[in-house]
Amino acid sequence: MDLTVVAYVVYSLVSVGLTVWVARTLSRNGRIFLSDVLRGNETLADAVNHLLVVGFYLVNLGFVALYLNADSAITSPREVFEAVSAKLGVVLLVLGALHLGNVFVLNRFRRRGVMEREQLPPVAPQGWVAPTGRV
Repeated sequence: MDLTVVAYVVYSLVSVGLTVWVARTLSRNGRIFLSDVLRGNETLADAVNHLLVVGFYLVNLGFVALYLNADSAITSPREVFEAVSAKLGVVLLVLGALHLGNVFVLNRFRRRGVMEREQLPPVAPQGWVAPTGRV
């Protein structure tokens, strides 16, 4: 059997497995964060969470598919491990960058919401105080 095909199969299986695991982990643990960002609107948090997971799958699996081709012929088991590890390393870096990008954007939304909440007075004004000093 051609070792290039073996490298493709191993790379594909591990990349898809990692993508699914990371997406599920981020979805499960990111729901609380999204709920806070969206001011407790659970329905909207679930919808946004689902959309983020779908987008994550599309971008990452698309990258995995585009990055599948080998640069040169693989002729030894050692080259299989080298090729797969190099490609998986890039996939993991892309997964990390996508995660950090999502957290950065969502944190900006969260910070904006916190600032808006802090600008509102805790109670309605109850009266006016006459200015002192100059008349």
